[in-house]
Amino acid sequence: MPLSEAALPFEDIRNLVKSMPGPDEEALGKVRARDAQLTKPAGSLGRLEEIAEWLSAWSGKAPPQVTRPLVAIFATAHGVADEGVSAFPSAVNRQMVENFSAGGAAINQICRASDVGLKVFDLAVDMPTPSITKEDAMDEANCAATMAYGMEALAGGIDLVCLGEMGIGNTTVAAAVFNALFGGDAGDWIGRGTGVDDEGLARKREAVEAAVARIAGEKDPLEILRRVGGREIAAMTGLIIAARLQRVPVIVDGFVTTAAAAIVHKLDPSGLDHCLFAHVSAEQAHGHALKLLGKTALFDFGMRLGEGSGAALAAGIVKVAAETHSGMATFADAGVSGKDS
Repeated sequence: MPLSEAALPFEDIRNLVKSMPGPDEEALGKVRARDAQLTKPAGSLGRLEEIAEWLSAWSGKAPPQVTRPLVAIFATAHGVADEGVSAFPSAVNRQMVENFSAGGAAINQICRASDVGLKVFDLAVDMPTPSITKEDAMDEANCAATMAYGMEALAGGIDLVCLGEMGIGNTTVAAAVFNALFGGDAGDWIGRGTGVDDEGLARKREAVEAAVARIAGEKDPLEILRRVGGREIAAMTGLIIAARLQRVPVIVDGFVTTAAAAIVHKLDPSGLDHCLFAHVSAEQAHGHALKLLGKTALFDFGMRLGEGSGAALAAGIVKVAAETHSGMATFADAGVSGKDS
């Protein structure tokens, strides 16, 4: 990614958020009307019916359809990783980007099994941001450029986008973002991430405490993003906003991707209505974050991998919801007697 790329200033980003459209009520009405005529008892498919409605409301398509789903993985590096907050070294970032390209990661297998596209976005993976305990991660221009870069991930007719990330140390960064946005003790927001021991967990808590103390009560969500966030969180924040503007439904993965969603939520409490939250991460603070956002995840499989793995699994469920609604016969089509026949 060219870090000098032209970008929107923060004020323009705030204006984009203010211009985000609401749901397509006409498409939603059509789906509800058709659902009432399908060969099943009303409400019998439970959340699959809700997903079909959500998909139509935010894509504007009735019946709902998913033809070009994509997992977008944003990979970068964090200076805070050098402070012993992760069980893995920063060299893993480049190695995993190469593994994604070679098709050897878990996300490659999940995408192949679910017939979901995969694209990796290299956000200067060999050039870590400064440690958030000592310096701001980005200046405004760099943060805005990274958000703009994330907005471009929708090119090519993508009609469902799944957020994914890769960056050693990024659960520490995400914890700092959550702590700055929602308050509480640093210990409320940290977890073992990739599997740190007790000493590593203590260092992680100290890093989050130092980062949040350094920004001295900053409340502006975009300033919090640039000061204690990371490039992948900035890019995903931009992508969530762009998806709303382009009527592309979004599936949010786990703890780190939810940090990007939380930025949008703080900019506009209704700004995540086009987002579906895939799963509850095993990272202990994720469930708390979902409650604060007012969101209920689709499943809890005890996952904490990242890479968009949970979102890719959820994309398969979304595809099933769309196909079930679109492909089922109505009572009239099938010659089946309805409830009031």
